[in-house]
This record gives sequence, C-alpha cells and structure tokens, in this order.
Amino acid sequence: MMIPAQAFSPSYAQARVKFLEAVALAGLPNESHNHPLPGRDGEVLAMDVALDGAPDADKLFILSSACHGVEGYCGSGVQVFALHDAEWRARARAQGVAVLYVHALNPYGFSHVRRVTHENVDLNRNFHDFSKPLPVNTGYRELAPLLLPEQWPPSPENDAAIGQFVATRGMPAFQAAISGGQHEFPDGLFFGGTAPTWSNQTLRRVLQKYGKRARRIAWIDLHTGLGPNGVGERIFAARDDAAAVQRARAWWGGDGATPVTSIYDGSSTSAYLTGLMCGAIYEECPQAEYTGIAMEYGTLPMLDVMRAMRAEHWLNIHRDAPPELARQIKQQMMEAFYTDTDVWKERIISQARQAMLQAVDGLSS
Repeated sequence: MMIPAQAFSPSYAQARVKFLEAVALAGLPNESHNHPLPGRDGEVLAMDVALDGAPDADKLFILSSACHGVEGYCGSGVQVFALHDAEWRARARAQGVAVLYVHALNPYGFSHVRRVTHENVDLNRNFHDFSKPLPVNTGYRELAPLLLPEQWPPSPENDAAIGQFVATRGMPAFQAAISGGQHEFPDGLFFGGTAPTWSNQTLRRVLQKYGKRARRIAWIDLHTGLGPNGVGERIFAARDDAAAVQRARAWWGGDGATPVTSIYDGSSTSAYLTGLMCGAIYEECPQAEYTGIAMEYGTLPMLDVMRAMRAEHWLNIHRDAPPELARQIKQQMMEAFYTDTDVWKERIISQARQAMLQAVDGLSS
C-alpha cells in the first residue's frame, strides 16, 4: 500500500498528475472540466471527476477537495491515497456504494496558493439564491478598513486596533465578523460573491450528472485551517435538519470518540456561515436523502491563519509588492493550511480513512 506521505504533492500540477495516474491505475474513467484560466506555472486547470462504482448505484459517497483552493494540498492527498487503497475500494463496492471523487473544486486557488476562486470568491459562501437580498455582515463592514491596510506588515497601530476589537468583543465575535461571509467588499476576505462562480456552476453540473439516480448521498468535503494541528473536526455540513444531524452523529460520531460538531448549535470551531456549498445537493439531487460533513484539519492557531489570509489578500491587491515579501506571504499562506510533515500527513490519512469507511457503513445501514 502507498505510504501516506507519497500521496501528497508540493504543487497543484503534481497533485493533478498523481490524481489522474491513480484514477487510470484504478481503471476508472476521468471527466475533466477545464477552467478558463491557466495555473501559476501556465498549466491547465481543471475540476477532475472520477466515479468508482456503478453509475446507477442508489448509494453515492462524494469525496471532494480544494473547495478553498490552497486546502487542496491536504484534500488531494487523501483522494490519491484512497484511490490506491484496495481495501477501502473493495469495502465500498461490497456494500453497493459508488464513490465520486471530485478533485480540485477550486483549481485556480489550489494552483495559485489562494483560498478563493479566480473571482476572489469564497466558494463555500457562494451558494445563494442571488435573485434575493444577500446577507449583510455589519461586523465585517466595521473591521474592513483594518483587515487590509495600505502597507504590509501592518503598523503597530493597526495591530493594536484589531487587538482591541478582540479584547472587547471576544474571539468568537472577531471570527464571526470575518469568516461568516460578506457580499459588500469584492477585494475583501470571505467574499461570497454577487453571482454564481465558475466552480459553483461546474459543481452543479457534476451533481446533476452523477447524483440524479442516488437514493442516499453522503459527502465528505476536506478542509484545513481550523483547530488543533492534525486534528480532524467533523463538522455537520447540511441544512439545519434534526434528522440529518442525528444521522451524521450516528455515522461519524464514533460513540463519542469522534464527535460531529455543528455551526447551528455552536459546538463547532467554525462560525455560523451562509451560502454553503452543500446547499447545492438539495437543489440538484432533490430525490436523495443527504448526510454530510466537512472534515476540518487543524494547522496553526486561528490568529496566525487569519493573518496569513489577510496578507495573501493584501498581496492580491498590491501585485507590485517586492518579490521577497510576496514569496514570504505565499509561504506563510501554505503553512497556514498545510503542515508539510510526515506525522501530520499520516494523521490526516488515518482520520479521513476512518470517516470514509464510516460513511459507507452509514449509507448501507
């Protein structure tokens, strides 16, 4: 069996090659949805899709990576390992579960070491009905002038002002104001957009094609950047539905060993979010009973991750920044969302594999 470290890659281009090679080795067809822009090194970008199992299976498990581009360095590794894992593949087949691998939901962010899409949109805040009024984030509006100052690194005064906000309002309020999503500042952080992105539209077509026959659908979307280093938090990812929460906790809770948290009851390290990607399932696969989680692996402390994101957004606005500063910012961004050690990678694979097997068992229960 492949050792975990071999499944991960230092670039999107290499990650895509490893994924496509693993798909071919597994004897599966691949479907590529090419992105309109090139990658960081001029490479072709694509959302690649492979189905392992019967096209007409009534039980479908989705495993997706790179919703938040740079987080694909982790998620792609899990997918590559899974495709090489004969025991896992046999278990899914034996239980009649078809597995849909969606590699690089946001290939642009993956390649360019950005969290957002080429439209500067947080894909997991972009699934709204844009014909209706969008949520207003007054907390972000208040913080906006401080988050992306004219100079980087920020001045001591800027740091002090943000520190004062955290001290007076608390870390949860700071996190919610920034990460909850906003639709007012197109160059800002966690911008949910004002229209569906390329990734949003492409994913919907994938779900329409592969999910329309399924009676039951489970989905694990792989993320990084929140929580203790190497620990995978299982965050309920569906509508606020009591039956779906109960299923998720029965499937993935491990009798309390691996609790499923929720943004709806305040148990998650994540703030309350709107425009979530999982909403597309209800619209594109309305016939299916849906149960899902986001697997959120920790990297650095939250303030360090936030600072890395601020710096990277600042760099996107100030593209004439000195090359050495740009290099440092991109390296800081990588470290905020990907811990490049064998120990971390082994922990990622182990926890993902457990959750994947639990999903298959849950779908078959």
